[in-house]
Amino acid sequence: MSKDKSLVLVRGGGDLASGVVLRLHRSGIKVVVCELPQPLAVRRAVSFAEAVYEGRHTVEGVTARLVEPGQIPAVLDAGEIPVIVDPQADILFQYPILVVIDARLIKKPVDPAAVQVPLTIGLGPGFHVGVNCDAVVETRRSHTLGRVFWHGSAQEDSGQPEGDPKRVLRAPATGIFVSHKRIAEHCEAGESIGEIASEEENQETKILSPLRGVLRGIIRDGIRVIKGLKIGDIDPRDDPRACFLVSDKSLAIGGGVLEAILSREEIREKL
Repeated sequence: MSKDKSLVLVRGGGDLASGVVLRLHRSGIKVVVCELPQPLAVRRAVSFAEAVYEGRHTVEGVTARLVEPGQIPAVLDAGEIPVIVDPQADILFQYPILVVIDARLIKKPVDPAAVQVPLTIGLGPGFHVGVNCDAVVETRRSHTLGRVFWHGSAQEDSGQPEGDPKRVLRAPATGIFVSHKRIAEHCEAGESIGEIASEEENQETKILSPLRGVLRGIIRDGIRVIKGLKIGDIDPRDDPRACFLVSDKSLAIGGGVLEAILSREEIREKL
């Protein structure tokens, strides 16, 4: 792989970020993903962040591989997605990056990247054009989902999950999560999905399914969680096949990111 400025860096490898990565990769754009040492993705089946734990992970036929920065060119040449553990995006000091997409979905103001790049795109709340990014893509379901804003910011975080709020599973206590169900398994209302083992007392707090449906996502076993953290998602449509497909929402956001990149002629010429 040549050392020209043709790389796109995506910060975050969760399900929404992975939809963006798929859209870019399938369009022939070279993408690198940087993640935390212990990602907290819930929709793990469709999150390239899983490569951090498994070494490699495939989403809809596209494989991501956990590598060291020096291995990035070889992985890209093999047609795969390099994933590196790099929370601070130090790769910006090592490789010439053309575009940075901040897909961490922190939902609060973030500092600009330490290294200036030709184009920085922020996803959702926490980004304001001219302050910490060059463009913002809307992530909230509405008529503006996936739209690109070159001025201002996206809608503010509502603090509420989209759809039926009961579908979202949150940790009822702080401790170590232990699952009783796997992604794509059917759950009945009131059925045990997992438990939180207390780190200080010999005590376990059960997590029960709030409704009937399929377990669309669940955090990994053995992860330390804090009370209130999102740890799972029940889909009342009860279709296990959907658990292994990136969402329409993530693809819409990915389309917005692709539009933002290709609309800049000076960027387009270098891809």
